[in-house]
Amino acid sequence: MRIDIPEGQEPIGYVWGDMVPGIGMAAANFSLSVYAHTTLGLREFEAARLRIAQINGCLFCLDWRTDRDGEKVEASFADAVTQWRTTEAFDDRTRLAAEYAERYALDHHGLDEEFWGRMTAHYGQVEIVELSMSIGSWLAFGRLNHVLGLDAVCVLPTH
Repeated sequence: MRIDIPEGQEPIGYVWGDMVPGIGMAAANFSLSVYAHTTLGLREFEAARLRIAQINGCLFCLDWRTDRDGEKVEASFADAVTQWRTTEAFDDRTRLAAEYAERYALDHHGLDEEFWGRMTAHYGQVEIVELSMSIGSWLAFGRLNHVLGLDAVCVLPTH
């Protein structure tokens, strides 16, 4: 870990809440809002989220599975995300979510008219904006946690 955490403090809560409360609490609220207010289906949501987790290398994010009313994606889903181009486990929307997440993170200048034609054929404008904001949240905060080494010491919450 690259940040000193006082004995007995939970790393994420300390760094995000105690160290920079004005910024950290706003970031935490944005991060939580992505989960609380999404209108995206669970599979496309998790395909994009997991693809960003894979790119970021965030251990916490890789272990996390979004739970919607007791429903989670299947155990093999993360492997399918890695193989998003060829997997038979995805429909067009789920595959596009994984592709968009990857391109957003690694080649946002390469999002061409051909790609946007496919996106707008499967997603409405509100969904595209929501997915874009969600991907931005995961990219920024998962990367922050990984870069600072917080992802290796976080414990998944029980809920």
